[in-house]
Amino acid sequence: MAVGRLFSFLALLFLSVSLLLLWFTILSGITSTSPLRQTYFLRADTSVIPGARPISQWTYFRICGLDNTDCGPSRPGLPLGDAWATDADNVPDELIGSYGDGTTSYEYWYLWRFGWVFYLISLFFMTCAFLGSWLACLGRLGAGLIATVSSVGLLFLSVAVSLMTATFVKTRNAFIADGRSADLGAYGFGFSWGSWAALFIATVLFCMARRGHSSDSQAKRWSGSTFGRRKSSGTAGSRRSYDGRRVKDEYA
Repeated sequence: MAVGRLFSFLALLFLSVSLLLLWFTILSGITSTSPLRQTYFLRADTSVIPGARPISQWTYFRICGLDNTDCGPSRPGLPLGDAWATDADNVPDELIGSYGDGTTSYEYWYLWRFGWVFYLISLFFMTCAFLGSWLACLGRLGAGLIATVSSVGLLFLSVAVSLMTATFVKTRNAFIADGRSADLGAYGFGFSWGSWAALFIATVLFCMARRGHSSDSQAKRWSGSTFGRRKSSGTAGSRRSYDGRRVKDEYA
């Protein structure tokens, strides 16, 4: 197999893994089947907060109870404070404010809202790269195009995962500082960062595929020119041998 096509195939494999992990992250809380049932960004004790569940788990579209049960409605860009009532008492001061109908502070409103949007933007570019990945197998231009699209997706996913990490690590710390138990979701963080790592590898492989196609083209040109020189040399040698025999025959 040509080097360019081999790198393109490997890049497609890692891109597929990245997309799968990203979908696991986005669909968390939608269904109770594994691994989505175990996928959340943060779990915290909210039992003393009015309007909140005893245990709240933050997922991409919903806020749920323990094991992603008793979930609220799916909403785009869900406010962090949607887990409790408006102007609720006993919420860590850092988290509550006038945003999200009086449930969320300015900082956390925008941190997660932008993170939420960047997940979708990265998903769009990753899907475009996946659907057009067959172009990377055709030549240097196709591999370069898909590498560019994949790089844009990687940029947006980097911002999305970074904002998600900042949002929920700070939220966990706020709950702990207020004397509540809270922990990060291993699946939610694992799927998000795993998707980022797989996309990073895929992007590097698409770039290597572009270089591989260039090397393959140069190898073909070199092989063709070498074959042509050998053929020319053989033809010239045969002509000289024939001319020599003809001269001998004339003088015989």
